[in-house]
Amino acid sequence: MKKSSFRRLTMAMLVTVGFSSTMPVLSADKPVAYVSNQNGSVTIIDLNSMAEIGSLDIAAKGPRGIGITPDGKLLVTANKDGRNISIVDTAGVNPPQLVAIGQNPEFVRILGNRAYITYEPSSSGAAPKPGAKDDDDDKTPGHIAIVDLKLGKIIGDIVGKPETEGVEFSKDGKLMLVTNESDNSITVYDLVANKLQKIIPLAKYGSRPRGIKTSPDGKTYVTTLEFSNKLLVLNDKFEVIKEVATGLFPYGVSFDHSGKRLFVAANHDKSLQVFDAKTFEKIKDIPTGDRCWHFSFTPDDQQILLACGKSNEIIIVDANKLEVTQRIPAKDLPWGIVTYPKSMGSLDTL
Repeated sequence: MKKSSFRRLTMAMLVTVGFSSTMPVLSADKPVAYVSNQNGSVTIIDLNSMAEIGSLDIAAKGPRGIGITPDGKLLVTANKDGRNISIVDTAGVNPPQLVAIGQNPEFVRILGNRAYITYEPSSSGAAPKPGAKDDDDDKTPGHIAIVDLKLGKIIGDIVGKPETEGVEFSKDGKLMLVTNESDNSITVYDLVANKLQKIIPLAKYGSRPRGIKTSPDGKTYVTTLEFSNKLLVLNDKFEVIKEVATGLFPYGVSFDHSGKRLFVAANHDKSLQVFDAKTFEKIKDIPTGDRCWHFSFTPDDQQILLACGKSNEIIIVDANKLEVTQRIPAKDLPWGIVTYPKSMGSLDTL
Protein backbone atom coordinates (compact mmCIF):
# COMPACT_ATOMS: atom_id res chain seq x y z
CA MET A 1 0.00 0.00 0.00
CA LYS A 2 1.21 3.50 -0.79
CA LYS A 3 2.37 5.46 2.26
CA SER A 4 0.35 8.50 1.19
CA SER A 5 -2.86 6.45 1.15
CA PHE A 6 -2.20 5.04 4.61
CA ARG A 7 -1.31 8.53 5.91
CA ARG A 8 -4.62 9.94 4.70
CA LEU A 9 -6.44 7.04 6.35
CA THR A 10 -4.53 7.59 9.58
CA MET A 11 -5.37 11.30 9.68
CA ALA A 12 -9.03 10.55 9.06
CA MET A 13 -9.06 8.10 11.94
CA LEU A 14 -7.89 10.78 14.35
CA VAL A 15 -11.24 12.54 14.03
CA THR A 16 -13.39 12.21 17.15
CA VAL A 17 -16.56 10.26 16.51
CA GLY A 18 -19.89 10.40 18.26
CA PHE A 19 -21.80 7.40 16.98
CA SER A 20 -19.41 4.60 17.99
CA SER A 21 -17.77 4.79 21.38
CA THR A 22 -15.67 1.68 20.72
CA MET A 23 -14.01 2.94 17.53
CA PRO A 24 -10.24 2.84 18.21
CA VAL A 25 -7.68 5.37 17.03
CA LEU A 26 -5.58 3.60 14.43
CA SER A 27 -2.16 4.53 13.09
CA ALA A 28 0.01 3.61 10.12
CA ASP A 29 1.88 0.94 12.08
CA LYS A 30 -1.33 -0.87 13.03
CA PRO A 31 -2.68 -3.09 10.26
CA VAL A 32 -6.04 -4.47 11.32
CA ALA A 33 -8.49 -7.31 10.74
CA TYR A 34 -12.25 -6.81 10.67
CA VAL A 35 -14.37 -9.75 11.85
CA SER A 36 -18.11 -9.96 11.20
CA ASN A 37 -20.03 -11.52 14.10
CA GLN A 38 -23.41 -12.94 13.19
CA ASN A 39 -24.78 -12.31 16.69
CA GLY A 40 -23.04 -8.99 17.15
CA SER A 41 -21.20 -6.31 15.20
CA VAL A 42 -17.74 -6.06 13.60
CA THR A 43 -14.70 -6.65 15.79
CA ILE A 44 -11.38 -4.91 15.09
CA ILE A 45 -8.15 -6.81 15.76
CA ASP A 46 -4.73 -5.15 15.88
CA LEU A 47 -2.56 -7.43 13.75
CA ASN A 48 0.65 -6.37 15.46
CA SER A 49 -0.48 -7.37 18.94
CA MET A 50 -3.19 -9.85 17.84
CA ALA A 51 -5.54 -8.28 20.36
CA GLU A 52 -9.11 -7.04 20.02
CA ILE A 53 -9.02 -3.24 20.13
CA GLY A 54 -12.62 -2.22 19.47
CA SER A 55 -15.61 -2.60 17.20
CA LEU A 56 -17.39 -0.84 14.36
CA ASP A 57 -20.97 0.31 14.62
CA ILE A 58 -22.77 -1.07 11.56
CA ALA A 59 -26.28 0.11 12.58
CA ALA A 60 -27.70 -3.34 11.81
CA LYS A 61 -27.88 -6.92 13.08
CA GLY A 62 -26.68 -10.23 11.73
CA PRO A 63 -23.52 -9.33 9.74
CA ARG A 64 -22.04 -12.22 7.80
CA GLY A 65 -20.40 -11.42 4.48
CA ILE A 66 -17.79 -8.67 4.77
CA GLY A 67 -15.58 -6.73 2.37
CA ILE A 68 -13.37 -3.66 2.30
CA THR A 69 -12.57 -1.16 -0.44
CA PRO A 70 -9.04 -1.03 -1.89
CA ASP A 71 -8.29 2.22 -0.01
CA GLY A 72 -9.61 0.84 3.27
CA LYS A 73 -12.06 3.70 3.73
CA LEU A 74 -15.30 1.73 3.46
CA LEU A 75 -16.25 -1.58 5.01
CA VAL A 76 -19.35 -3.42 3.75
CA THR A 77 -21.30 -6.06 5.68
CA ALA A 78 -24.22 -8.22 4.51
CA ASN A 79 -26.76 -8.24 7.32
CA LYS A 80 -29.05 -11.25 7.42
CA ASP A 81 -31.45 -9.91 10.05
CA GLY A 82 -31.91 -6.55 8.34
CA ARG A 83 -32.03 -7.82 4.76
CA ASN A 84 -29.59 -5.05 3.95
CA ILE A 85 -25.95 -4.10 3.79
CA SER A 86 -24.05 -1.59 5.90
CA ILE A 87 -21.58 0.76 4.26
CA VAL A 88 -19.30 1.78 7.11
CA ASP A 89 -16.83 4.65 7.20
CA THR A 90 -13.82 2.98 8.86
CA ALA A 91 -12.52 6.39 9.96
CA GLY A 92 -15.66 6.90 12.02
CA VAL A 93 -16.40 10.31 10.52
CA ASN A 94 -19.76 9.47 8.97
CA PRO A 95 -22.49 7.19 10.36
CA PRO A 96 -23.11 3.83 8.67
CA GLN A 97 -25.32 3.84 5.61
CA LEU A 98 -27.87 1.07 5.14
CA VAL A 99 -28.91 -0.15 1.70
CA ALA A 100 -31.89 -2.52 1.40
CA ILE A 101 -30.92 -5.64 -0.58
CA GLY A 102 -33.35 -8.52 -0.13
CA GLN A 103 -33.83 -11.70 1.85
CA ASN A 104 -30.81 -13.49 3.25
CA PRO A 105 -27.89 -11.38 1.95
CA GLU A 106 -24.77 -13.40 2.53
CA PHE A 107 -21.61 -13.02 0.45
CA VAL A 108 -19.86 -9.71 -0.25
CA ARG A 109 -17.14 -9.03 -2.79
CA ILE A 110 -15.84 -5.59 -3.67
CA LEU A 111 -14.35 -4.61 -7.00
CA GLY A 112 -13.27 -0.98 -7.16
CA ASN A 113 -16.14 1.13 -5.84
CA ARG A 114 -18.77 -1.52 -6.40
CA ALA A 115 -19.99 -4.19 -4.02
CA TYR A 116 -21.49 -7.46 -5.28
CA ILE A 117 -23.83 -9.10 -2.76
CA THR A 118 -25.49 -12.49 -3.11
CA TYR A 119 -28.99 -12.85 -1.67
CA GLU A 120 -31.60 -15.59 -1.77
CA PRO A 121 -35.31 -14.65 -1.89
CA SER A 122 -36.34 -18.25 -1.10
CA SER A 123 -33.91 -18.91 1.74
CA SER A 124 -34.28 -18.68 5.49
CA GLY A 125 -30.51 -18.76 5.89
CA ALA A 126 -30.51 -21.94 7.98
CA ALA A 127 -27.96 -24.54 6.93
CA PRO A 128 -29.39 -27.93 5.91
CA LYS A 129 -28.16 -31.22 7.32
CA PRO A 130 -26.14 -33.52 5.04
CA GLY A 131 -28.39 -35.61 2.84
CA ALA A 132 -31.50 -33.66 3.85
CA LYS A 133 -33.39 -31.20 1.72
CA ASP A 134 -33.15 -27.66 3.07
CA ASP A 135 -36.04 -25.25 3.35
CA ASP A 136 -35.07 -23.30 0.25
CA ASP A 137 -37.09 -23.39 -2.95
CA ASP A 138 -34.70 -24.97 -5.43
CA LYS A 139 -36.51 -23.35 -8.34
CA THR A 140 -36.35 -19.76 -7.10
CA PRO A 141 -33.21 -18.06 -8.41
CA GLY A 142 -30.78 -16.27 -6.18
CA HIS A 143 -29.60 -12.79 -7.05
CA ILE A 144 -26.43 -10.72 -7.04
CA ALA A 145 -27.08 -7.09 -6.17
CA ILE A 146 -24.59 -4.52 -7.47
CA VAL A 147 -24.15 -1.50 -5.21
CA ASP A 148 -22.32 1.70 -6.10
CA LEU A 149 -20.55 2.51 -2.86
CA LYS A 150 -20.09 6.19 -3.73
CA LEU A 151 -23.78 6.65 -4.46
CA GLY A 152 -24.90 4.26 -1.75
CA LYS A 153 -27.52 2.58 -3.91
CA ILE A 154 -28.20 -0.47 -6.03
CA ILE A 155 -27.28 0.11 -9.67
CA GLY A 156 -27.87 -3.40 -10.95
CA ASP A 157 -29.30 -6.79 -10.05
CA ILE A 158 -28.24 -10.03 -11.69
CA VAL A 159 -30.71 -12.91 -11.57
CA GLY A 160 -28.67 -16.00 -10.85
CA LYS A 161 -29.27 -19.67 -10.18
CA PRO A 162 -30.86 -21.12 -7.03
CA GLU A 163 -28.88 -20.48 -3.84
CA THR A 164 -26.16 -18.12 -4.96
CA GLU A 165 -23.19 -18.40 -2.63
CA GLY A 166 -19.50 -17.62 -3.28
CA VAL A 167 -18.30 -14.86 -5.58
CA GLU A 168 -14.95 -14.48 -7.35
CA PHE A 169 -13.56 -12.34 -10.16
CA SER A 170 -11.27 -13.23 -13.03
CA LYS A 171 -7.76 -11.85 -12.83
CA ASP A 172 -8.54 -9.11 -15.37
CA GLY A 173 -11.71 -8.09 -13.52
CA LYS A 174 -13.92 -8.65 -16.55
CA LEU A 175 -15.76 -11.75 -15.34
CA MET A 176 -17.55 -12.73 -12.15
CA LEU A 177 -17.90 -16.36 -11.09
CA VAL A 178 -20.68 -17.40 -8.70
CA THR A 179 -21.18 -20.77 -7.00
CA ASN A 180 -24.78 -21.96 -6.78
CA GLU A 181 -25.39 -24.44 -3.97
CA SER A 182 -28.64 -26.22 -4.79
CA ASP A 183 -28.14 -25.81 -8.55
CA ASN A 184 -24.73 -27.52 -8.30
CA SER A 185 -23.19 -25.13 -10.79
CA ILE A 186 -20.86 -22.22 -11.31
CA THR A 187 -22.18 -19.34 -13.38
CA VAL A 188 -19.89 -16.89 -15.18
CA TYR A 189 -21.06 -13.33 -15.82
CA ASP A 190 -19.73 -10.58 -18.06
CA LEU A 191 -19.25 -7.62 -15.71
CA VAL A 192 -19.52 -5.04 -18.47
CA ALA A 193 -22.92 -6.21 -19.66
CA ASN A 194 -23.91 -7.85 -16.33
CA LYS A 195 -25.08 -10.84 -18.35
CA LEU A 196 -24.66 -14.56 -18.02
CA GLN A 197 -21.84 -15.84 -20.19
CA LYS A 198 -21.47 -19.49 -19.20
CA ILE A 199 -22.95 -22.17 -16.96
CA ILE A 200 -20.59 -24.83 -15.60
CA PRO A 201 -22.59 -27.87 -14.36
CA LEU A 202 -20.94 -29.69 -11.46
CA ALA A 203 -23.51 -32.30 -10.40
CA LYS A 204 -21.51 -35.19 -11.87
CA TYR A 205 -18.61 -34.24 -9.60
CA GLY A 206 -20.56 -33.67 -6.38
CA SER A 207 -22.90 -31.33 -4.56
CA ARG A 208 -23.15 -27.94 -2.92
CA PRO A 209 -20.35 -25.76 -4.37
CA ARG A 210 -19.50 -22.97 -1.93
CA GLY A 211 -16.04 -21.41 -1.80
CA ILE A 212 -14.37 -20.25 -5.02
CA LYS A 213 -11.01 -18.66 -5.70
CA THR A 214 -8.79 -17.57 -8.60
CA SER A 215 -5.10 -18.41 -8.48
CA PRO A 216 -2.70 -15.43 -8.29
CA ASP A 217 -1.62 -15.98 -11.90
CA GLY A 218 -5.25 -16.14 -13.08
CA LYS A 219 -4.78 -19.48 -14.83
CA THR A 220 -6.64 -21.67 -12.36
CA TYR A 221 -9.92 -21.61 -10.44
CA VAL A 222 -10.81 -23.81 -7.46
CA THR A 223 -14.15 -24.45 -5.82
CA THR A 224 -15.12 -26.50 -2.77
CA LEU A 225 -17.97 -29.03 -2.89
CA GLU A 226 -19.24 -29.00 0.67
CA PHE A 227 -21.37 -32.16 0.70
CA SER A 228 -18.92 -34.18 -1.40
CA ASN A 229 -15.78 -33.47 0.60
CA LYS A 230 -13.73 -32.45 -2.38
CA LEU A 231 -12.19 -29.58 -4.27
CA LEU A 232 -12.47 -29.06 -8.02
CA VAL A 233 -9.71 -27.46 -10.09
CA LEU A 234 -10.70 -25.65 -13.29
CA ASN A 235 -8.48 -24.16 -15.99
CA ASP A 236 -8.86 -20.68 -17.48
CA LYS A 237 -11.38 -22.06 -19.97
CA PHE A 238 -13.55 -23.16 -17.02
CA GLU A 239 -12.97 -26.85 -17.68
CA VAL A 240 -12.70 -29.18 -14.67
CA ILE A 241 -9.22 -30.68 -14.82
CA LYS A 242 -8.84 -32.26 -11.39
CA GLU A 243 -10.77 -33.52 -8.37
CA VAL A 244 -9.05 -33.31 -4.97
CA ALA A 245 -10.26 -35.09 -1.83
CA THR A 246 -10.59 -32.81 1.20
CA GLY A 247 -11.73 -33.12 4.78
CA LEU A 248 -15.40 -33.09 5.74
CA PHE A 249 -17.50 -30.12 4.61
CA PRO A 250 -14.94 -27.85 2.91
CA TYR A 251 -15.97 -24.22 2.53
CA GLY A 252 -13.52 -21.29 2.58
CA VAL A 253 -10.58 -21.59 0.20
CA SER A 254 -7.61 -19.42 -0.72
CA PHE A 255 -4.20 -19.55 -2.33
CA ASP A 256 -1.31 -17.90 -0.55
CA HIS A 257 0.21 -14.77 -2.12
CA SER A 258 2.89 -16.73 -3.96
CA GLY A 259 0.37 -19.17 -5.42
CA LYS A 260 2.44 -22.10 -4.20
CA ARG A 261 0.04 -23.35 -1.54
CA LEU A 262 -3.72 -23.73 -1.32
CA PHE A 263 -5.61 -23.57 1.97
CA VAL A 264 -9.04 -25.13 2.60
CA ALA A 265 -11.21 -24.73 5.70
CA ALA A 266 -12.71 -28.18 6.34
CA ASN A 267 -15.60 -27.36 8.62
CA HIS A 268 -16.56 -30.73 10.13
CA ASP A 269 -12.96 -31.93 10.24
CA LYS A 270 -12.20 -28.85 12.34
CA SER A 271 -9.05 -28.26 10.37
CA LEU A 272 -7.33 -25.93 7.95
CA GLN A 273 -5.90 -28.11 5.20
CA VAL A 274 -2.81 -27.11 3.24
CA PHE A 275 -2.14 -28.39 -0.29
CA ASP A 276 0.63 -27.94 -2.82
CA ALA A 277 -1.02 -25.67 -5.41
CA LYS A 278 0.75 -27.34 -8.33
CA THR A 279 0.38 -31.03 -7.51
CA PHE A 280 -2.55 -30.68 -5.06
CA GLU A 281 -0.89 -33.14 -2.74
CA LYS A 282 -1.77 -32.50 0.88
CA ILE A 283 0.96 -30.86 2.94
CA LYS A 284 -0.69 -30.74 6.35
CA ASP A 285 -3.90 -30.68 8.39
CA ILE A 286 -3.88 -27.90 10.98
CA PRO A 287 -6.33 -28.52 13.88
CA THR A 288 -8.61 -25.50 14.35
CA GLY A 289 -12.03 -25.03 15.96
CA ASP A 290 -15.72 -25.47 15.26
CA ARG A 291 -17.33 -23.98 12.11
CA CYS A 292 -14.24 -22.18 10.86
CA TRP A 293 -15.71 -21.15 7.53
CA HIS A 294 -13.54 -18.20 6.54
CA PHE A 295 -9.97 -17.07 7.01
CA SER A 296 -7.47 -14.43 5.94
CA PHE A 297 -3.72 -14.04 5.75
CA THR A 298 -2.16 -11.02 7.42
CA PRO A 299 -0.87 -8.35 5.00
CA ASP A 300 2.72 -9.55 5.53
CA ASP A 301 1.69 -13.15 4.68
CA GLN A 302 3.17 -14.43 7.93
CA GLN A 303 0.00 -15.42 9.78
CA ILE A 304 -3.52 -16.66 9.10
CA LEU A 305 -6.64 -15.75 11.06
CA LEU A 306 -9.69 -18.04 11.07
CA ALA A 307 -13.17 -17.01 12.19
CA CYS A 308 -14.55 -20.02 14.10
CA GLY A 309 -18.21 -19.37 14.83
CA LYS A 310 -19.32 -22.35 16.89
CA SER A 311 -16.22 -22.43 19.09
CA ASN A 312 -16.45 -18.64 19.49
CA GLU A 313 -12.86 -17.78 18.73
CA ILE A 314 -10.44 -16.32 16.22
CA ILE A 315 -7.60 -18.77 15.68
CA ILE A 316 -4.13 -17.55 14.69
CA VAL A 317 -1.90 -19.82 12.60
CA ASP A 318 1.77 -19.32 11.77
CA ALA A 319 1.71 -19.41 7.94
CA ASN A 320 5.26 -20.80 7.74
CA LYS A 321 5.30 -23.35 10.55
CA LEU A 322 1.64 -24.21 9.89
CA GLU A 323 0.88 -24.32 13.60
CA VAL A 324 -1.74 -22.67 15.80
CA THR A 325 -0.09 -19.98 17.90
CA GLN A 326 -2.99 -18.18 19.57
CA ARG A 327 -6.74 -18.22 20.20
CA ILE A 328 -8.70 -15.00 20.66
CA PRO A 329 -12.11 -15.37 22.37
CA ALA A 330 -14.98 -14.11 20.19
CA LYS A 331 -18.37 -14.69 21.79
CA ASP A 332 -20.78 -13.47 19.09
CA LEU A 333 -20.51 -16.18 16.42
CA PRO A 334 -17.70 -14.88 14.19
CA TRP A 335 -18.50 -15.48 10.50
CA GLY A 336 -16.05 -13.73 8.16
CA ILE A 337 -12.78 -11.85 8.22
CA VAL A 338 -10.88 -9.37 6.03
CA THR A 339 -7.82 -7.21 6.67
CA TYR A 340 -6.51 -3.78 5.83
CA PRO A 341 -4.10 -3.43 4.16
CA LYS A 342 -5.81 -6.06 2.00
CA SER A 343 -4.43 -9.57 1.89
CA MET A 344 -5.22 -13.02 0.52
CA GLY A 345 -8.11 -14.89 2.07
CA SER A 346 -11.31 -16.80 1.52
CA LEU A 347 -13.32 -13.55 1.33
CA ASP A 348 -10.82 -11.21 -0.25
CA THR A 349 -7.71 -10.93 -2.38
CA LEU A 350 -4.90 -8.48 -3.01
